[in-house]
Amino acid sequence: MGPAPIQFAVRPPRPLLPAMARGFRGRCPNCGEGRLFGAFLKVVDRCPVCGTELFHHRADDAPPYFVILIVGHIVVPLALLVETEFSPPYGVHAALWGPLTVVLSLGLLQPVKGAIVAWQWAQYMHGFDPDHADEDDPPATSGGARAS
Repeated sequence: MGPAPIQFAVRPPRPLLPAMARGFRGRCPNCGEGRLFGAFLKVVDRCPVCGTELFHHRADDAPPYFVILIVGHIVVPLALLVETEFSPPYGVHAALWGPLTVVLSLGLLQPVKGAIVAWQWAQYMHGFDPDHADEDDPPATSGGARAS
């Protein structure tokens, strides 16, 4: 008699690329209608349209990391191209690349975070897995008194 077979929870697949595209646009990864953000980088707890719980996300430092990676791959080649073709003074470089870096970074931070939250949702990561007990879930509120 061999070992007992391992039982895995069968979950319906969630479409990864459409979910990430919705998240990149700041929309709910599930329905694509509700807003994903309540403030610049504050993810709403639940989608106001379909009710999907979104507070489970663990984006942490990934969005800034990817934004730095993306912006660096845009700005550095452009700066090198301008330097080799035109050789402008350093003041021109500072006037061009400083503001461009700031604008690109701030402009990409929310879309990248939305895509990462949607990726986590689509892959059932963290609390997005209904079978996963998350220690950071908000406690269920009952009408009784609070524990101190």
